[in-house]
Amino acid sequence: MKLKIAIQKSGRLYDDSILLLKECGIGISHRPNQLKTEASNFPLEIFFLRDDDIPQYVEDAVADIGVVGENVVFETEKQVDVVEKLGFGRCRLSIAINRTETYTGVSSIHGKRIATSYPVLVKQFLQRNGVEAEIHEISGSVEIAPGIGLADAICDLVSSGSTLLTNGLKEVETILQSEAVLIRNLHLDPEQIKLLDKLLFRIKAVKKARNNKYILLNAPNHNLQKIVSLLPGMKSPTVVPLAEPGWSSVHSVLNENEFWEIIEKLKEAGAQGILVVPIEKMIL
Repeated sequence: MKLKIAIQKSGRLYDDSILLLKECGIGISHRPNQLKTEASNFPLEIFFLRDDDIPQYVEDAVADIGVVGENVVFETEKQVDVVEKLGFGRCRLSIAINRTETYTGVSSIHGKRIATSYPVLVKQFLQRNGVEAEIHEISGSVEIAPGIGLADAICDLVSSGSTLLTNGLKEVETILQSEAVLIRNLHLDPEQIKLLDKLLFRIKAVKKARNNKYILLNAPNHNLQKIVSLLPGMKSPTVVPLAEPGWSSVHSVLNENEFWEIIEKLKEAGAQGILVVPIEKMIL
């Protein structure tokens, strides 16, 4: 029994999808233009497909699971389950208009022509806001549409916004925040679910490690309790006496989001020799 996973054959999610599997300890050998391969040390078969096709393949059970952007899942409206957000491929689906135009709210796009590769999501957005607009579905180079007179506005994926700026556009409304997700077929059998759970266990360990840092520091004993109180760790910090009297070594884990704020407080409390080490896996 093998679990079949579909990932992008090229594009913005391909590299991160391959990296995630490798960080999960799964050995993959993949040559350019190869559409299928098998892992060497895990019961996993990998299909390399167009991202827009992945939800359909998963719904039809050609693939058991797949890695795809949330934007594609919602746009294609296929019957699949989202089982895990993967933390990469973050972007947003946004409406943009000519940089010289004044924007006063959603009503500003009433009656306008909107070029997009996401007609379903745009239509839903317009209906939610009670706005009528003409949707022009195009498959690529959406940003050029206003400049050539095809549309008054666009709706497309945005990461940094530099492409919009280059084409004389400005972002005015965000329809959807998106990132890569793991989806699954709705009718996996017990053996497939067991394999998926094993894969998810590894994925969650990798994700947890990415969001945390392991730190080691030297703390004066007279302020040890204050320093320890700043470092909750997974349960509590590890404290080891140093050879030098009056000092201890403290080991702990910090979340990336609060890392710098806590480091500053540790320094103020007298911590010295602070070392920060990346975590490869983190299993709770």
